[in-house]
Amino acid sequence: MAEFWTEKRVVISPDADSLASSVASRFLDRIAKRTAEGKRVHVALTGGAIGTHVLEAIGAHPGRTAIDWSRVHFWWGDERFVPRASPDRNEATARVLLDAIDVPAANVHAIAASDDGLDLEDAANAYAAELAAFGTTERAWPSFEICFLGVGPDAHIASLFPDRAEIQVTDRSVVAVRDSPAPPSERITLTRPVINGSKRVWMVLSGPDKASALGLALAGASYASVPAAGAKGRKRTILFVDEAAAAQVPAELIDQEY
Repeated sequence: MAEFWTEKRVVISPDADSLASSVASRFLDRIAKRTAEGKRVHVALTGGAIGTHVLEAIGAHPGRTAIDWSRVHFWWGDERFVPRASPDRNEATARVLLDAIDVPAANVHAIAASDDGLDLEDAANAYAAELAAFGTTERAWPSFEICFLGVGPDAHIASLFPDRAEIQVTDRSVVAVRDSPAPPSERITLTRPVINGSKRVWMVLSGPDKASALGLALAGASYASVPAAGAKGRKRTILFVDEAAAAQVPAELIDQEY
């Protein structure tokens, strides 16, 4: 029987290291199960300090060698529109995982860089077209088995920032972001329908500066002002957090079993 959970659940780890290790193990278990069933699996990655820490933990986990990575496709929730060689690109930080596994280059769907010959709008359109190539008759994008999301202190997810037009877009899969409130100013991001079309949304948060954002996301705040509040998977929505970020989590939302 399929599992359908409509509410967000919170899983708490003592600190950032144990958080990354826990998420890595759960991720590999899920991907191993799906690939063993012969399924093609799509995963959306995130950047940021804790997001990169999780990817590093996956890349170092012994369980990574048991997976047929040819069945796994990697995408990004957002990207900074900077030169290809810039260490600020989320693709660059994801190399701690991608270089540690035997994944075909064709399965790594990086967003165009600023020096690839496309302007910002064309780069966003190109990524939308690439997503559509793996979509269905119902939606112009693949359904991610897992969509990783970091959450900023302002509760932004991907490059969907509070009280901006991008968070309201529902007729496109990808949008260009200009004048971002966080540097760099130009970015490319998936839209809310793509994120919420994922089977599982896994938000990963660490540190006391994320406690307020997490509290607002769980309190039912408007997604327009608190983008993290509007992120939800079709099957599960899990917030993996450390104790420092969990200060404002209601006890009834803490999942002791997952």
